[in-house]
Amino acid sequence: MLMRKKTIPVSVNAPGGFLWLREPEFTPPETATPPETHTSQATPRIGELKTLLTLFLDNLVKLAGAASAVLRLLSPDGRTLQIISSSGFSAELAGESEAFEELNCEITHNAALSGNIQILDISHCGSRKNCPHADCRFQSLIVAPLEPPHSPGTPLGILSIFFDLPREEASQNRNMIATLAEMMSAAIEHTHVNREARRIELINERQAIANDIHDSLAQTLTYARMRVSMLIESNRNNNKLMTRKYASDLDEALEISQKNARELVTNFRSEINRGGLSAALNELANEFRKRNNIVLEYHNRLADLELPLEHEIQTYHIVHEALNNIARHSGATHARLFVDAHSGYYVFTIEDNGSGACTFAPVEGHYGVLIMRERANQIGGTVKVISATGQGTQVQLFFPEPSLNWRATNE
Repeated sequence: MLMRKKTIPVSVNAPGGFLWLREPEFTPPETATPPETHTSQATPRIGELKTLLTLFLDNLVKLAGAASAVLRLLSPDGRTLQIISSSGFSAELAGESEAFEELNCEITHNAALSGNIQILDISHCGSRKNCPHADCRFQSLIVAPLEPPHSPGTPLGILSIFFDLPREEASQNRNMIATLAEMMSAAIEHTHVNREARRIELINERQAIANDIHDSLAQTLTYARMRVSMLIESNRNNNKLMTRKYASDLDEALEISQKNARELVTNFRSEINRGGLSAALNELANEFRKRNNIVLEYHNRLADLELPLEHEIQTYHIVHEALNNIARHSGATHARLFVDAHSGYYVFTIEDNGSGACTFAPVEGHYGVLIMRERANQIGGTVKVISATGQGTQVQLFFPEPSLNWRATNE
């Protein structure tokens, strides 16, 4: 299950000379049955891809005679390397490898960017600054970069294999590890392509449904307009019986139209990038920067963000609405968008350093925070708004990890 994981930071930026005092905080709701979590090395579940990569790592450890292996993917914002799968770890080994990679994140990051396999001698703990494991058993480490087969030179992540063997012996596995790294990269790229194809198919199906609703709405409004004409005529003739009937018909038609319109707004309107939520949010952030004189920081801490299409669409529109509100009403100079995971929840935080005390009043046909909360409710989530005069505004969307069978129930 889902929980916040430790990641290796890649870079830290504070653009525009403005510094946020702290990262956004998240407090899980007090529920009788909180989402199930665990403390293993695994990151948020990513379906078949995680299973496939774990199988790769298990076989690699056996074939190479390695002690353990860990696979990290570069987050979409390029700031963190996050564990996506691991093999061969006892609790003690996990601690040793995690400590080493954190102390040597520059080495592993450079390996991810360089495109070259590195073979390291890590037999002497004294060579690691402030290393807490004086009795480490690891003697060597092979670090292999991952690159998409169709986009060579583009960093995807790194594969780290730990050995209890000297560097010279471990290096004999170099070619085999390079081949397996290429296979892993291909598997990751293939999975992403399949997801995009499946997402496009679902979006097209939803669009067809939206077209049907739109046709139904048009018919209902035409019927309502006809009833208005009849209502005016009966009222002019002082026919109270028919006036009441036409008024009742009109009220019913407007109720149906309102329901159809809200379904279109909250469920079927789909402007999301067909590359998925990560691509859509990145595109949204770039558009915000182009159109506004506000410095926006975007931090996506999840290396692989896969959600049901319904979750992606509702999340996208909530974030879109929050950013629109910042642009129109906040008077802010800086804003930031965080995508993260904590305690069994996906968490999306949008905040600014503006005037605060924002009410999200309806503007230009938008329902503000009311429609945002309705969208969140569609996916079992919650939207919290914290705003005070002179202290900016924070909008936080969070929802529990979708059930394990979400593919079967949603697709």
